[in-house]
Amino acid sequence: MTTTIRHNNRNYTIDLSKPLDISISIGGKEQNVIAWDIDPPQIGPHISGDYEGSVEAGQSVNFNDIKFNPHAHGTHTECYGHITKEVHSVNKVFSKYFFKAEVVTIAPEKYQDDFVISKKQLRYAIGNKKREAIIIRTLPNTVQKKRIHYSNSNPPYLLEEAAKFLAEIGVSHLLIDLPSVDREEDFGALLAHRAFWDMDGDVRKQATITELIFVSNKILDGTYFLSLQLGPFENDAAPSRPVLYTIQE
Repeated sequence: MTTTIRHNNRNYTIDLSKPLDISISIGGKEQNVIAWDIDPPQIGPHISGDYEGSVEAGQSVNFNDIKFNPHAHGTHTECYGHITKEVHSVNKVFSKYFFKAEVVTIAPEKYQDDFVISKKQLRYAIGNKKREAIIIRTLPNTVQKKRIHYSNSNPPYLLEEAAKFLAEIGVSHLLIDLPSVDREEDFGALLAHRAFWDMDGDVRKQATITELIFVSNKILDGTYFLSLQLGPFENDAAPSRPVLYTIQE
């Protein structure tokens, strides 16, 4: 089923019957992706006295409680409220959910004791393209990313200059397949977060960062339309489902 999207005075055709989901789901298992040194998410029947909310336990419906952390247990989208004293909800950020996006693949490079994504790498990958959203797939890229335990592993991250570059070229939505755009242990500096949201200048309140995505190797680098949907949580971050659509020629 094809539809036409008008963007910047130009029409684009996409096929809604062929979505490319780049999210990682949350499940109550040890095999779930985990970051920030916390326990796996929990999904199980609600217990109240003798009541156990499960068909297997004799009830008419399954009635599960879910405990998870959006920053640690799957694909999530966050707003600038992630790093402010004041409460700002990601649920208040969006006025639309479709964006022209570019998928780029980058092999993080060695920097001191870390592996990082630099401004030079992003500039080379993006070129002169103007995109509302940039989706970064890092190498190596295996399905292990859907269940890896990142805690205390010092994963790759963005240099401050790289995040600032994305803000300067007008990228409003940054998506990446890592647990954070910043170093796992940075003593609270959060340089990439701060640079992308321009926290020391004119704060980019409509910009978002989506972490812990997974972009299959079957998805080629290039231009897509992105549907960025998230759970309506009144919180700085919420679990999300970014979905790509190939542009028809």
